[in-house]
Amino acid sequence: MTRAAVSLSIVSHGQAALVQSLLNDLQAHCGATSLEVLLTVNIPEDLPASLAQLNFPVTVIHNASPLGFGENHNRAFRQAQAGFFCIINPDVRMDSDVFPVLLASLNASSVGVAAPLVVTGGGMIEDSARRFPTPLKILCKVFGRCAGGDYLIGLAPIYPDWVGGMFMLFRRDVYRQMGGFNEKFFLYYEDVDLCARIWLKGMRVALIPQARVMHEARRSSHENATYLQVHIRSMMQFFLSATFCKVMYLRLVRSLSPVRETL
Repeated sequence: MTRAAVSLSIVSHGQAALVQSLLNDLQAHCGATSLEVLLTVNIPEDLPASLAQLNFPVTVIHNASPLGFGENHNRAFRQAQAGFFCIINPDVRMDSDVFPVLLASLNASSVGVAAPLVVTGGGMIEDSARRFPTPLKILCKVFGRCAGGDYLIGLAPIYPDWVGGMFMLFRRDVYRQMGGFNEKFFLYYEDVDLCARIWLKGMRVALIPQARVMHEARRSSHENATYLQVHIRSMMQFFLSATFCKVMYLRLVRSLSPVRETL
């Protein structure tokens, strides 16, 4: 049996209908890419009987108790067989095969993770490519002083600080080298942390506008006090981490280096 090109990790939290729609999209539009799917059932639910009828293999992982975002994907990675590893949320929709252009971008050794352009069902571009957060930027956002996104999106690839965890594609060796997601983050900021660690290793984060997916996000932390508490806890955990301190230190050094050269 030929090894798949891409292993996709999907985690379902009682989202069988969304998972089925995503799998249907993969079957309908991604036939040119050899795939395998690792589906983690994080809470008990009935899965569609049609899983066995797909033209790519689906391995189902049942959790005895719910695990965090990063731990779920790290566990899936340990069962992945392909040379590329993709994190994808159940609420992502696809109407074309985005993998060839994303895989091509990862052929550049300087790129550690690639992501597609993410739009809403209404066609609006989501802010899935961002600069690293800072306490000042968070305050600016809270008080409504920040306007627009962090990057202008055109046709050419852009290299943001980080991309959202709804869709991230890695070379297998890079994901292994980084140790995957930091499992100390149960939910939120694990994508920021991983991209920061990739950046610190001298690799780039790439967003490829020619690859486009749709995402109907539900910002749970805006609607639920428990999720908001988790979000704030993860944010503080990131700001107090050695990774964040290293990023800020290197940014400061690089910003001062032209001044030093003139002295």
